[in-house]
Amino acid sequence: MAKQSVMIIGGGLAGLSAAIKLAELECDVSLMSVLPVKRSHSVCAQGGINSVNDLTRQLGDSEWKHFDDTVYGGDFLQHQPPVKELAYWAPKIIDLMDRLGVTFNRTPEGFRDQRRFGGTLYQRTSFAGATTGQQLLYALDEQVRRWEVAGHIHKYEYWDFLGPVLDETGRCRGCVGQDLVNMEIRAFPADALVVASGGCGAIFGRSTNSVACNGAAVSRVYQAGGHLGNAEFIQVHPTAIPGADKLRLISESARGEGGRVWVPRKPQDPRAPQEIPEKERYYFLEERYPTYGNLVPRDIGTREIFKVCMQEGLSVQAGRMCVYLDVTHIPRDQLDRKLAGILEIYEKFQGADPRKVPMKIFPAVHYTMGGLWVDYEPDAKGGLNVGSPRNQQTNIPGLFAIGECEYQYHGANRLGANSLVACIFSGLTVAPGIIAYVNSFKGQKAGELPSGVFDSTRRKHQDYYDGLLKRPQGGPNPYKIHAELGQLMTKSATVVRHNADMLETYAKVCELQQQAARCSISDISPWANQTAPFARALDDMFPVAKAILRGAITRDESRGAHYKPEFSQGELTAAEPAQRRREAEAWVDRFEANNRRWLKSTIAACGAGGEPALSYEAVNTSLIPPRPRLYGLSGGDVIEQVYKERNAAVKKT
Repeated sequence: MAKQSVMIIGGGLAGLSAAIKLAELECDVSLMSVLPVKRSHSVCAQGGINSVNDLTRQLGDSEWKHFDDTVYGGDFLQHQPPVKELAYWAPKIIDLMDRLGVTFNRTPEGFRDQRRFGGTLYQRTSFAGATTGQQLLYALDEQVRRWEVAGHIHKYEYWDFLGPVLDETGRCRGCVGQDLVNMEIRAFPADALVVASGGCGAIFGRSTNSVACNGAAVSRVYQAGGHLGNAEFIQVHPTAIPGADKLRLISESARGEGGRVWVPRKPQDPRAPQEIPEKERYYFLEERYPTYGNLVPRDIGTREIFKVCMQEGLSVQAGRMCVYLDVTHIPRDQLDRKLAGILEIYEKFQGADPRKVPMKIFPAVHYTMGGLWVDYEPDAKGGLNVGSPRNQQTNIPGLFAIGECEYQYHGANRLGANSLVACIFSGLTVAPGIIAYVNSFKGQKAGELPSGVFDSTRRKHQDYYDGLLKRPQGGPNPYKIHAELGQLMTKSATVVRHNADMLETYAKVCELQQQAARCSISDISPWANQTAPFARALDDMFPVAKAILRGAITRDESRGAHYKPEFSQGELTAAEPAQRRREAEAWVDRFEANNRRWLKSTIAACGAGGEPALSYEAVNTSLIPPRPRLYGLSGGDVIEQVYKERNAAVKKT
């Protein structure tokens, strides 16, 4: 009988964690990556990784509070059992990474140092300078190499995943990939397929993501019948520096170490920032959100920066939207010890030393909360039944998704430093479920199937690729189409969304899709061809872009990163206490009505031409009842009081 075999698509934290755990369980693992795994986008993560720790426990923190902060930050749009399990595994995951050799920063006493990140009042974040993702990835890669030597893992680097292979029952039996050096297209039998391909930032043109984060792998699963969950939820990070090629992240860790966001109170003040007195600086996040200050959740911070620059006209520069992120007051030795990685990035690309002058930053597309729909199985305690084959499995039997490419953990907004722990957690916990799935399947192993099962799918992809190369010259330029797609998506489907704008964008995206289908391929060489794979990935961006837009158009509410001003609750404005109380009552009425209508996940199925068919799924909120997401909103104390009184009255009845 053929041995169990699993193919993993993606070599970031999620993919490597799954590969290691599967190898430990004596499964043969193939790992396909479009890049060398040490260049996977996880390497770009800067600020840290979250978990409860001994320091925060002394201050009253717990795994339950980490769980609560995560679902509260995500505006309650995530199933709670997987998130609870994540929070309770997090301390063990960081201990594991510590033992594997990750060079976490230490206190003078030798304990792991911690910093605070957005959306929490505790210093939960362990970090390795400002290159935490790189250190985690390299540690996991070392373990993968150990299992490679033992013969349990085989890497296929510089291979592009083209799509799953499904049998006549719709079960996944492997995949098809293309060698990006000699351009061979080949089928890979596998008893289970795990997609760990990251986000889709390239759909928005320039973003903080690596240029390889194009969402193509997710789109290819989606077009093969997989469902997308909450595709419309895209995180825009508050602090990045613009570039002609991409946008470069300036980590939340800068604010976690005491960095302050401000603008001059005088619009476009011509003075150098160091010359502007403290009283003439507007620390708008600290003034508007005194409890959380500069560490409000990312969606709130981003909207406030947009408001200050675009509505209040207080951008630092005329003709360029930006605010100051100031770390000049922090001792230089502390900056070099804890933030050197990001400060060097700013200095390299902006030509100024942020230790001496404040950084100029502006929001940028950063993370995909939505992704492939995956299942889970809760246990009796409200967590996960680890080892269940349902966990992380898509609606296609035998096809699993982990990491940023799936939708399960972050809801409507991801808290900073939760992404790395979610990637490693989903990778470690999917492995026993895959083994259970493979062992419970009574049919033939993939390696025993006749070649015809794989040949037809391989031939389909070969024919498509050959057709790309044969397209006539003189057609549309795929790179220009991609740039226009990115501009359209960024303008209408990021920080502030209006239905009229998105409907117009949707029509233009459909036009671009038609142009992309007849674009010219300038490079037709049979060796290391870069243009044809790019054009193929561009084709695959459109179904996901349409799902993002259609989901956002249909969701008439404001929740987390999805913000429509006409459906926003807003602040309380009344000053007189009785009138303020009535205003709070009406606010809570609208909140409860909105949850009855929209506290549900968007599920997209791909139809002809990439048109999404939307349905909705109830969210499991069985552990923590949804409550107003306030974070210091003006009048929030009155709103919270009204909401608690209503809940207490309901419980009495």
